[in-house]
Amino acid sequence: MDRSTSLEPVTHASGYPARDVARLLGLSLPQIAGLVKAGCVSPRRGPRRELRFSFEDLVLLRTAKDLIARMPARRVHRALLRLREQLPAGRQLTALRLSAEGEDIVVRDGGATWNPESGQAVLDLGLSASAAERRVDPGQPATPKLTVAAREEPGPEAGDAEGCFRMGCDAEPTDPDRALDAYRRAIELAPDHADAHLNLGRMLHEAGRVNEAESHYRRALEARPGDATAAYNLGVALEDLRRPHLAAAAYERALAADPECADAHFNLARLWERLGHRDKALRHLQAYGELAGADPDRTT
Repeated sequence: MDRSTSLEPVTHASGYPARDVARLLGLSLPQIAGLVKAGCVSPRRGPRRELRFSFEDLVLLRTAKDLIARMPARRVHRALLRLREQLPAGRQLTALRLSAEGEDIVVRDGGATWNPESGQAVLDLGLSASAAERRVDPGQPATPKLTVAAREEPGPEAGDAEGCFRMGCDAEPTDPDRALDAYRRAIELAPDHADAHLNLGRMLHEAGRVNEAESHYRRALEARPGDATAAYNLGVALEDLRRPHLAAAAYERALAADPECADAHFNLARLWERLGHRDKALRHLQAYGELAGADPDRTT
């Protein structure tokens, strides 16, 4: 994408034209038309009868794009339609987290988790506490997405703590219980091991233990203040805890460390829109569109 290209100036009332939505979200115009035809979004008509999309429409379209990459479009269309029917009056889709977990679509709203296709709550019945922690959210960039610390070569100062951390990384895909124990052991040996705090926080976060996760993300940032991943995940946790202004500050910190963190731009745009700061929302949405267009396969 030509980074000198800017969005057509629009107001919140008029909405975003389809061509700008396509450029911002990496969707084709036929894909957008299909989602409109399916009833997933209900854009307004402009003065020339052209489609104009609200910010909430953009969030929903981006979520749909990510879900369609994992399952049939028709199924995603049906789930989104049912979700719109299930929302209580005044509850906005921009406040929800949607993800694909295995073969299911799961919605999270604070402490509530349910399947929009069936309308039934998602429970971890029959799982041990440690098994519940192994649930991994594969990520849904339209709404907050958790990111994981990468394995690094051990440093001489880390000693056995680094070995425990590496053991945790290796164990996560097949033995989450062992991974949790390994990360905790790494922290016992080296209380400032940023990556162990980050990965342990992520596992706790995905299990719904958000307050504990927040604490570990903050410990990771104390140990490594310029860690964009820790700052981003802290923003996700603070959103889940319904502290939007603190979440925005965490995302800004992530961007200070990594200006190309496209998902932080998108989440900030969504937050500022909800908080009524539409100029800030549009600025971050433009930045997201430039980054997503420059590298559509980029993830944070």
